[in-house]
Amino acid sequence: MNSSNNKVRSVNKSEGVFETNQGVEVVESFDDMGLQDELLRGVYGIGWERPSPIQQRSILPMVQGRDLIAQAQSGTGKTGAFLISSLEMIDAGLKKCQVLLLAPTRELAKQHFEITGSIAQYMKVTSLLSIGGTPRRQNQQEARYGPNLVIGTPGRALDLVQNGHLDMTALKAFCLDEADEMLSRGFKDAMYDMFQFLPSSVQMCLFSATMPPDIIELTGKFMRNPVHILVKAEQLTLDGIRQHYVGFENHDQKFDTLIDLFELVSIPQMIIFCNRKFTVEWLSDKMNQNDFTCSYIHGDLEQDERQLRMKEFRSGSSRVLICTDLVARGIDVAGVSVVINYDMPMDQENYLHRIGRSGRFGKKGVAVNFVVDHGPELENFRAVEKYYCTKVTELPADVAGVFSF
Repeated sequence: MNSSNNKVRSVNKSEGVFETNQGVEVVESFDDMGLQDELLRGVYGIGWERPSPIQQRSILPMVQGRDLIAQAQSGTGKTGAFLISSLEMIDAGLKKCQVLLLAPTRELAKQHFEITGSIAQYMKVTSLLSIGGTPRRQNQQEARYGPNLVIGTPGRALDLVQNGHLDMTALKAFCLDEADEMLSRGFKDAMYDMFQFLPSSVQMCLFSATMPPDIIELTGKFMRNPVHILVKAEQLTLDGIRQHYVGFENHDQKFDTLIDLFELVSIPQMIIFCNRKFTVEWLSDKMNQNDFTCSYIHGDLEQDERQLRMKEFRSGSSRVLICTDLVARGIDVAGVSVVINYDMPMDQENYLHRIGRSGRFGKKGVAVNFVVDHGPELENFRAVEKYYCTKVTELPADVAGVFSF
């Protein structure tokens, strides 16, 4: 793939909260996008009546074959943007993979796969879910049938490609969800290996709620004159989410305060984030010992167990999910109205992804940060305020008013 010198400074047109390249069109109706009838029927069938702002700007460039860097706040329709575009681009009569979509976690990939099934219910497009924790041989056999759209996680998808089970010769688009996560830390080597198997003409599409400058700089090495749709830095915090903190002298005080909150207010569903797997399991045990039923999830659980606990939480049979950052990105559970950071995240981008689990699609939400008033946790908290140009206020004594929706 050709190198590009198109840096973030090329983004010079302002449209509300977005900064875009010149010429990015805002299409305010799905009907005006020229989508095929079967796809439109599926889109309207799941209740999407009007494209969200990110969909209005990103679907057309992606369908037109442009490389794309698209950023939008959590819960504003990024998933719909790349799935609608992908399905429109596919020739169902060609039994080969034409779009490869990768996500950082199995839960997120599975969610995308299920939404695809709903949108594409009137189409003849075939799709494959390729994630770890599922039978490898069955996945290999299904890949050899030539699914049109493959949705997966990097490790399993790379396994299919490297071992010749997935034909990439007809690939049109390579799409990364949570792209900043996929191009950093533990995924970088897998991404580099995958790039070696992509056709030179492949279209690159990156989506995320956060796009740090170093990641945008990196894209210049493998993208061709991409369309940029970026959120202005001062707009990155989520307007629909009230953010508060509770200060502590030490970590041991946090649990009692959490129990106090549960006894004072009634919350339909909430997610509690911890930084360590040990803390997740310890907190879950303590909550259950105090007669507060909850579920927990982290990366060391078997896939079947992870799926079961997510299913319990989605169905509402479990009101509280305690987890690591495994579900901080992209997971949609409509009933979640409150997020508690039992530990402050260690990087600022994850703060936005965490609190974005509440307040989805314009609904109101509350984020409460538990902060020890000295040491690294206070430093992380101050770094979040500085990064997002915001002031997080102390949780008021009238907590019932804060949690009324």
